[in-house]
Amino acid sequence: MIIRAQSCSSGSATLLFLVLLMPPVKQALEASLTAQVLVQIPLLIAVGWLLRAAVPERILARTENWNYRGIAGLVLATLTAAYWMLPRVLDAATTVPLLAVAKYLSAPLLIGLPFALSWPRMGFIVRGVLLAELIATCFRLGWLYLASPVRLCNNYLLNDQQRLGECMLAIGSGLLFWLAWKLLWGRFDSLKSAA
Repeated sequence: MIIRAQSCSSGSATLLFLVLLMPPVKQALEASLTAQVLVQIPLLIAVGWLLRAAVPERILARTENWNYRGIAGLVLATLTAAYWMLPRVLDAATTVPLLAVAKYLSAPLLIGLPFALSWPRMGFIVRGVLLAELIATCFRLGWLYLASPVRLCNNYLLNDQQRLGECMLAIGSGLLFWLAWKLLWGRFDSLKSAA
């Protein structure tokens, strides 16, 4: 049963990755800054998350020492994600083939997979800090994209950049509301069972 779930998860990851590599899909997702940031990169991260089920248990046991409480994987994932949040890098990833390859490899393997390996090991405090920082990042980047009077990415129009800013502020607000609701009326241990 476990082997079937692992094979299904790795098959889903492979299929999703191949779909994202298809030229029409790639062009459609990179035609808009909003689609690249809020659809393409999260889907690439999801590929890495799905690959976690395909990692053999013996390799998971070996990572236990260097990924104590999920901190090392979390640091790797957040540093890589911070790099892909830079407007200049997002811009170059659509025109420089080497950077496009780096995006397609680093988002699943350096963000999604390490995060999937680290999330179950993280304690309540680390998860809380991570969620708070995610909300703050959505607000910071949303404000930056919305308030900037000039284009931050040469390949995208100013109205697309402002649309991304509005979407990121909405996502940050939604996450903040969800987190406040969980703190006041919900339970966080339900997240552990979902991971």
